Amino acid sequence: MLASYISAPELTAAYVDEVWRTLPDFVRPTLLLPASRLTTILGCELTIASETLQHTGSFKFRAAYNLLSQVPHTQIMTASSGNFGQAVAYACQLLNKSCTVVMPDTSAQVKVAAVQAFGGTVDLVDVRKVSRTERVKQLLEKTEDGFWAQAYDDYRVVTGNSTLGYEIFSADRFDTLVVPIGGGGLSAGTVVARDHMGLSTEIIGAEPIPGNDAARSLRSKTLLSNEMEAATIADGARTLSLGQINWDILRSGLADIVEVPDTATLEALRQYFLYCNLKVEPTGALALGAILTQPERFKGKRVCCIVSGGNVDPAVYAQALTNSL
Repeated sequence: MLASYISAPELTAAYVDEVWRTLPDFVRPTLLLPASRLTTILGCELTIASETLQHTGSFKFRAAYNLLSQVPHTQIMTASSGNFGQAVAYACQLLNKSCTVVMPDTSAQVKVAAVQAFGGTVDLVDVRKVSRTERVKQLLEKTEDGFWAQAYDDYRVVTGNSTLGYEIFSADRFDTLVVPIGGGGLSAGTVVARDHMGLSTEIIGAEPIPGNDAARSLRSKTLLSNEMEAATIADGARTLSLGQINWDILRSGLADIVEVPDTATLEALRQYFLYCNLKVEPTGALALGAILTQPERFKGKRVCCIVSGGNVDPAVYAQALTNSL
């Protein structure tokens, strides 16, 4: 099955096995939490796989560490407005590498401070004048030993993320796994895990309506892009398009993608707080938002819902909980 991922010939069964053997020594196990109150409310047997307690507060550390531990370069560049930048900075700290994270000058100070706290250098740019991608290219031209760490379109990123799927599928057998979709690195990783383990679990993506490039791509069977970053509360899903590697995996590996309105995402965030005592960032609430959006399709099923992270600005979180956004 893995050989069908045509844009990533390195993504072999042997490579996946090796990552699954070694990466767990460096990541924290995901929290698998039976959600009894939500099970009663929603009518499906719901388990939450939460990455909020992962290093740097999101699943991104799995990808960042796996990627950066396998490249010889010592000067790492990346573009991020949040979770991936933190994960890269911390992975570089552990691996004795240095990193520069290009961030919009409108980024929340708490996110800038988080990257700096892990030892990363933050390069703030006015994205109206130069894109983050262009700025990374400029920095690489000035660096002898530079490497551009891609947030999702890299086979090492996908395989790092597949360790989360491996943990989930090893713990229990679910009818359905619901996973947030931005650039597709996490969802592609769960598909790789399922296929490599020879399972039949349906995997459903959860994507914000304002940035529904993946859903439109799946319907049209052609990789499509958004014209600009989506204006959605789920800031981790404001990508322009899926990565090519991820698209090759997802176009046949996903059962469907549910397009989630921001109102449902915020309601999911509140329900995690009220019924599970779990602090979740808006992007991390997308999977439960998908169940709230189309509850009938999940009735009576054994469902696992991935919470991708818990890094949220305190002011945004407070407003979301009080329904004042």
